[in-house]
Amino acid sequence: MKMVLSGNASAAYGAKLARAEVISAYPITPQTKIVEKIADLIANGEFETEFVKVESEHSAMAAAVSASLVGARTFTATSSQGLLLMHEVLHWASASRTPIVMVNINRAVAPPWSVWADQTDTIAQRDTGWMQFYCESCQEVVDTMLILYKVAEDKDVMMPAMLSEDAFLLSHTSEIVDMPEQAEVDEFLGKFEPEQRLDVENPMSFGSLSMPHQYYYEFRYKMAEAMETAREKILDAEREFEKRFGRSYGGLLDLYRCDDAEIVLIAAGSMSSTIRVAVDEMREKGKKIGLARLRVFRPFPIKELRELAKGAKMIGVLDRSFCFGYEGAFFTEVKSALYDMENRPLVKGYVVGIGGRDVTLDVIHDVINDC
Repeated sequence: MKMVLSGNASAAYGAKLARAEVISAYPITPQTKIVEKIADLIANGEFETEFVKVESEHSAMAAAVSASLVGARTFTATSSQGLLLMHEVLHWASASRTPIVMVNINRAVAPPWSVWADQTDTIAQRDTGWMQFYCESCQEVVDTMLILYKVAEDKDVMMPAMLSEDAFLLSHTSEIVDMPEQAEVDEFLGKFEPEQRLDVENPMSFGSLSMPHQYYYEFRYKMAEAMETAREKILDAEREFEKRFGRSYGGLLDLYRCDDAEIVLIAAGSMSSTIRVAVDEMREKGKKIGLARLRVFRPFPIKELRELAKGAKMIGVLDRSFCFGYEGAFFTEVKSALYDMENRPLVKGYVVGIGGRDVTLDVIHDVINDC
């Protein structure tokens, strides 16, 4: 069935299709519409789930961790300051190996107050052990949520995942969405049945004290191993999704007109749509330009980037955030991935669109011309 949905409504329907059993969330602009839509679906009898009302985003994530540990499929959503308030519990979620799926609406961090698009909030969580996906369309939001549950709950992964939507540019923009059939989704996902869970009949401890000479090091190694495993699991899940539902999103790095591109722009989120238009315009003028959409930031697409770099002369990396070190986070990691290649292309970083500033065609053309 086709429906006209915003990015926020798409996230709500994604949770419904996945049959999330426990939802805990706290409203925050521009994420509030996700929670409100889920509440409507529950009130109308369309969505059977346990909705836990909490007093903050910190509590929302704590509830999600607890629910996941007893074996429930869980979902939450937040944005900006709310994600920052969750930061402590994000580490608990990943180290406890709870496959929670969360939607974050990318919004600038205060002060000054801004409710517009900026990816600083999720970039600030890059080392918490969560998988990170950045979406471009409402259709991709629904489909990616299902893929995330498939990957996160895999017994060889068991890591949480966040899906990111740019504030208003995607969260409040409505598009036609082809909604998958519930029966097909059920067959695609199956039930969440973790091998270990909190159970009064079979007691075990989670997150207990570990002395320096014991297992803390090994726990972190297992997390890193699971994140590496997630690379292939994402590709496997996408292949199965495409076979069942007829849609694919290019894996970890979505390439557009890159086969013979001399200059490739790397970006994530809603600005990718604008870059596609700019690429087409430049192609009509005989310029060999391409787009590599960074769909997955964690795990980082090292293999795909290195393969892309073999044919490019110049790579321009667009960050919609700024890290107070030397440069943007995407740029830093792209450079690191290519550093030891013998014939690597030139790589340059551009900080654009922070605080909700529009990333227009003129901005993209300036970047291309500079490259």
